[in-house]
Amino acid sequence: MAAREAGGVVLGKAAEKLFSLSGLFAVYKPKGPTSAGVLNLLKEKLLAEAGMQTNRNKRKKVLKIGHGGTLDSAAEGVLVIGIGKGTKMLGTMLAGSKKYTAIGLLGKATDTLDATGQVTEEKPYDQITKGDLENVLQKFTGDIMQVPPLYSALKKDGERLSTLMKRGEAVEAKPARPVRVYSLSLQQFQPPLFTLDVECGGGFYVRSLVSDIGKELSTCATMQELTRTKHGPFTLEEHALHEDKWTIDEIARSLEHCTSLLPGEPSHKKLKTEHPGETAVSCEDK
Repeated sequence: MAAREAGGVVLGKAAEKLFSLSGLFAVYKPKGPTSAGVLNLLKEKLLAEAGMQTNRNKRKKVLKIGHGGTLDSAAEGVLVIGIGKGTKMLGTMLAGSKKYTAIGLLGKATDTLDATGQVTEEKPYDQITKGDLENVLQKFTGDIMQVPPLYSALKKDGERLSTLMKRGEAVEAKPARPVRVYSLSLQQFQPPLFTLDVECGGGFYVRSLVSDIGKELSTCATMQELTRTKHGPFTLEEHALHEDKWTIDEIARSLEHCTSLLPGEPSHKKLKTEHPGETAVSCEDK
């Protein structure tokens, strides 16, 4: 099979197919790695399959790939990936709602607002009923103001707040900002644990929601687990590829399948956005 030359690099058959991929698809992000770590692993696997070095001198042929919508290391679920021209679609295609299932723990607060942090406060919770919790949820539905957590991907002077916090530097809380909660429901209540289903817009922190719910109930709470079940039109059950499916052929099939999920079909040209460049827009939603 004849190789093709692109950007000064001669591409084999597998590499040619890889660099022809374009669009949006979803992968499953497990608990543990960062979203950037998952993206890097995906990129390494694809380049290795294509027979291209990732640790040599700078390649003239760059694989355009990025993710839209950071998930915390401790969270799992849908992570949407843009490849080729798809990197330019991430900002607008994923501006819609996201769905999460979160497990909260009453009676304890941590510095990170989740189970990875140090306990900073403990309060009784025995008095709280299922009805109390359901009533409080109504206050957090609709257009609300939310203070982002200090341990977050938001930046100050170009550095993430979480990085500054881990270095022990003083970090002031970001001001409250408007966020939108489309729906919020209590799925299970087994004190001290409670399970929420949340559908929200961009820039929303589920960790902050759980913490604020605790305060509203005159106790404290921290998030124990978080799963993103949907991001835009991509769902965890139907669309998220697990690591064993991170191959050029599987992603090509997924891109074809996911094309119908995106607005502006059948013309791919309508999917282009006004965001130039090769890197993805990363919305902070945890």
